[in-house]
Amino acid sequence: MNTVTYQNVHNKFKLNGFSFTKEDLLRVAYSFIKEGESYEKPLGIFILDWFDPKSYLEMNTSGSTGTPKIIRVDKQAMVNSALATGDFFGLQPGQKVLHCLPTDYVAGKMMFVRAFILGLDMEFVAPSSHPMDRVKGDFDFCGMVPLQAKNSLKDLHRIKKLIIGGAKINKTLENELATIPSQIYETYGMTETITHIAAKRVGESAFTVLPNVKVTQDDRHCLVIDAHKISGEKIVTNDLVDVISDTQFVWKGRFDNVINSGGIKLIPEQIEEKLASSISNCFFVYGQNDELLGEKLILYVEGERMTIEESIFEVLDKYERPKEIVFIPEFKRTATGKVIRDKTVVNS
Repeated sequence: MNTVTYQNVHNKFKLNGFSFTKEDLLRVAYSFIKEGESYEKPLGIFILDWFDPKSYLEMNTSGSTGTPKIIRVDKQAMVNSALATGDFFGLQPGQKVLHCLPTDYVAGKMMFVRAFILGLDMEFVAPSSHPMDRVKGDFDFCGMVPLQAKNSLKDLHRIKKLIIGGAKINKTLENELATIPSQIYETYGMTETITHIAAKRVGESAFTVLPNVKVTQDDRHCLVIDAHKISGEKIVTNDLVDVISDTQFVWKGRFDNVINSGGIKLIPEQIEEKLASSISNCFFVYGQNDELLGEKLILYVEGERMTIEESIFEVLDKYERPKEIVFIPEFKRTATGKVIRDKTVVNS
């Protein structure tokens, strides 16, 4: 069996209804760069970079958990990631997929790699917060960020398998998605893992890893990823997890978000989960320096000042109750809609 390489373009691959060879794609890329729409130019650049002689691409990380940086990603590792996604989700040549993510970032680039490698029939549209408004018909597969999924609830039945990533799905959205007959998955990954390495059906608690991935945890209880076909080294994350087996884990929160208040370690994401059904606005909890406690827990709520009843905090343990509530007109976010907590707090 021949190894699939990044120079391959599957003979079933289609873009917006047309079949393309590698040579055709290079011509299209030049056209996109020279006279394409704003969302097509990054695709043109990506296609030229993908088929150039270099064995790697350079990509920007999102900056949601630290300073954005440029990392080098091996093209063959991206092919291996595409093959693993195809296996995990049962994608077949000729299946119809919708691409509605920006191609500037790894998730948008990987949708194209999957299409080239797996032979998918891709409809590529401008990324927007209401992607289903622009398309007709049904799709076998699509990737969205939570905001796009929330704005497309009435149309998601037209997608057989939907993956949602880029930011965590909150409880309210999860409950809404659970009523839709499609197969909907939350994914786990980052630029360093070349998009997702694990996924779980909406409503389930544990993530299951993709083929050729194994997981453990370090002495901080943070996830360690061994994905030898994607990364030559193990990837040590700052994600607090319960590891069920080497192929399943439950995500609990971010190590760097942990609040040490009076010697008690508080995981913001678990507190937020308890409050999710009681606060309609976007919100998060964060630690602020305090002389007595070391850090005190503050509740930050997006939008204009509103009344928040004290009774909603009854679901929290004694130490989890916020010492203060701060309202901020608009949170800072990444391009995928993930709230950047530290920047939001600094600018408040």
